Amino acid sequence: MQPRLTELTIKPAEAAIVTLILLAGISFCIIKLELVPHIPVVFAIMGLMLYGLLKKVPVHSLEAGLAEGAKSGLGAIMIFFFIGMLISSWMASGTIPTFMYLSFEFVSGKWFYAVVFFITSAVGISIGSSLTTAATVGSAFVAVAGAMGLSPAITAGAIVSGAFFGDKMSPLSDTTTLASSTLKVDLFDHIKNMAWTTIPAFVLSFVLFIILSPENPGAGFEKVALFRQELLDMNLIHWYSLIPFFILAVMAIKKVPAIMTLASGTVSALLISFVITSRSEWGSLLTSLYSGYKADTKVEEVSALLSRGGLESMMFSISLVLLALSMGGLLFRLGILPALLSGMSQSLERTSILFSSAAATSIGINFLLGEQYLSIILTANAFEERFRKAGLHPRNLSRVLEDAGTVVNPLVPWGVCGVFLTGVLSVPTIDYLPFSFFCLLSPVLTILAGISGITVSKLEN
Repeated sequence: MQPRLTELTIKPAEAAIVTLILLAGISFCIIKLELVPHIPVVFAIMGLMLYGLLKKVPVHSLEAGLAEGAKSGLGAIMIFFFIGMLISSWMASGTIPTFMYLSFEFVSGKWFYAVVFFITSAVGISIGSSLTTAATVGSAFVAVAGAMGLSPAITAGAIVSGAFFGDKMSPLSDTTTLASSTLKVDLFDHIKNMAWTTIPAFVLSFVLFIILSPENPGAGFEKVALFRQELLDMNLIHWYSLIPFFILAVMAIKKVPAIMTLASGTVSALLISFVITSRSEWGSLLTSLYSGYKADTKVEEVSALLSRGGLESMMFSISLVLLALSMGGLLFRLGILPALLSGMSQSLERTSILFSSAAATSIGINFLLGEQYLSIILTANAFEERFRKAGLHPRNLSRVLEDAGTVVNPLVPWGVCGVFLTGVLSVPTIDYLPFSFFCLLSPVLTILAGISGITVSKLEN
């Protein structure tokens, strides 16, 4: 990654004050005023531009910072587009409806949230993508929860927890590969070392989801029976409808690039949808790639569950991601983030302070920039030498990057993952955040490991 241009050199204390004002304003608008995140982020950008003008930073440089930040998100935006098309094609082909049908059949109300957490964890490890797991299997579980009258917020928390556990521990995951390769740590050594904090977080989360799961799901099963029959009547339930999922899984295992993998899943689903749909409706199938799949059913709840996807459905997410990353570009250009990183990484010697500071930096970058890749790369660059000087193996830092970087992004309402998950699960980030136990526990456990010294690896002499 090329170093970004900064116009100002400011003190860490000043950078911290500006950052606190920024985050306080955004949080107040989202939590207290219940605004969509776009508006406070726009106001934050305006505030940063005013700050830059007061510091005599040229307007063209501020605009360049905005553009540079937005440019960093183009890869994620392209993936959003392809996932939007994937969802609509998987609806039309019966892939997601078949997942729903099977979930209705095999998942009972008892231990429901724990089962959701376990299954999304397994799928996440298999395909190495938290977002794809949430958009496909996760969407099915949200539908099941709705039919059974269960909490969509807790269900979404279980989905997010499981998807990010799978993403974090999968050798197919881009963030896992990024964290290990940035610090030149063997990939499987990195995954093995992460198990010290990840497995306890998984077990604790699983127990909490068991406790929260209802013993008696109530009258929801009457709706479940109605939904299952309606899915059958719509001719959406077929064994071969699952073929696109297996194609996607195999290509992920083969480490085919994400866009090619998603495109293959979309094309294979379209071919199946052509088989199960009359020729007169083929044009509408292709149109649905943009506008989303529209369920042809008189059952209102089923129509609401299935009518989703398409490029158009991603526009809310994409616009927020562009705004958030543009804000991040300004934070770089104005020297605010470099000053914070400098302040965090200086005069660090004790292991406990190193772990806590690195974790805090990863979390802070997620909230400031809304981007998990940058939370990994920037924190690695800031702390790698400090960890080595303290005699700590780089695998310690790579674990912190995942525990406090990768899994925190879905908890940020304006973060890339948080925005996407809110869109595909139809549950606001603030609502599912308290129930994303795995994502909340991981940073705590990694900091405790640093404080206690347990599982901390030393450099060999």
